[in-house]
Amino acid sequence: MGKLVVLTVLGASLALIGERLLAFRERINATRELEPVELQNCHLIEGLENGSEDIDILPSGLAFISNGLKYPSMPDLAPDASGKIYLMDLNEQNPRAQALKISDGFDEKFFNPHGISTFIDKDHTVYLYVVNHPHMKSTVEIFKFEEQQRSLIHLKTIKHELLKSVNDIVVLGPEQFYATRDHYFTTFFLALLEMILDLHWTHVIFYSPKEVKVVAKGFNSANGITASLDHKYIYVADVTDKNIHILEKHDDWDLTQLKVIQLGTLVDNLTVDPDTGDILAGCHPNAMKLLNYNPEDPPGSEVLRIQNVLSDQPRVSTIYANNGSVLQGTSVASVYHGKILIGTVFHKALYCVL
Repeated sequence: MGKLVVLTVLGASLALIGERLLAFRERINATRELEPVELQNCHLIEGLENGSEDIDILPSGLAFISNGLKYPSMPDLAPDASGKIYLMDLNEQNPRAQALKISDGFDEKFFNPHGISTFIDKDHTVYLYVVNHPHMKSTVEIFKFEEQQRSLIHLKTIKHELLKSVNDIVVLGPEQFYATRDHYFTTFFLALLEMILDLHWTHVIFYSPKEVKVVAKGFNSANGITASLDHKYIYVADVTDKNIHILEKHDDWDLTQLKVIQLGTLVDNLTVDPDTGDILAGCHPNAMKLLNYNPEDPPGSEVLRIQNVLSDQPRVSTIYANNGSVLQGTSVASVYHGKILIGTVFHKALYCVL
């Protein structure tokens, strides 16, 4: 009798795991092939060969780019290189990427930048907030940008028990930001099991020096985050649920979900077009090719534009789609006055004039 019970439990467990694996393959679009949508007037950005995971462009046209992310299960084309922050001036006719110097006292050896966000203070000082993963932990680093010197001065490292497995960040005030937690578990095996079992245990955190709290729950894997131009709404990408959550921000920084926009592709980082308020989403059309990287059959790249975000019928269009022959593993796209930068988790970056 005991053996029968054991076999029954084992059989049920294997059946459940098999069902979850099949569902997981479907969620990550394991069999999807991409129809190309190419942009004209484009070139790869020299110097950005091993990732440009997130991009934030100032109103002045200066673009910050995080480079060199080392992330569990993701390909790494430069395993011995530490992370960097690059700068591009999109006002130039032929903008080039320049690595920013970082002030003494900051350990660049273990700099592993992920999501980034800028904040401009009342005195016009520019601060760059960077999600960092030294030793695969999570911190938020605050830098002051010195434009004339083309350098970053490190001011502070933020750590907190709720700031674990942080993916992205959007800063809305001095040391006031929202951050996404993309996995509940912090070890690779358990994090993968979490996604396979479809647990929806990740969330959005609000941080300030006075208060740190969870403000939105129930995401499969909360990823990119940004704010509407008027800062009344917060947009959150759930990468494995293939959607964007539209949340209303309240005076106490709590968030209330208004709607979810389904996209059918794995959504990474989000940016907002400063001229129109549209969302631009860097997406992974087939995440199986990311998890099981083969340079002969590489992961593709996809960029979507979502218009009329708050309406009952948002309009979704494809700006760019490539099968990996040019760009692999797109994570972000950001526009500035008719120009677009498209970044990747681990590969190259593309600059186009629209």
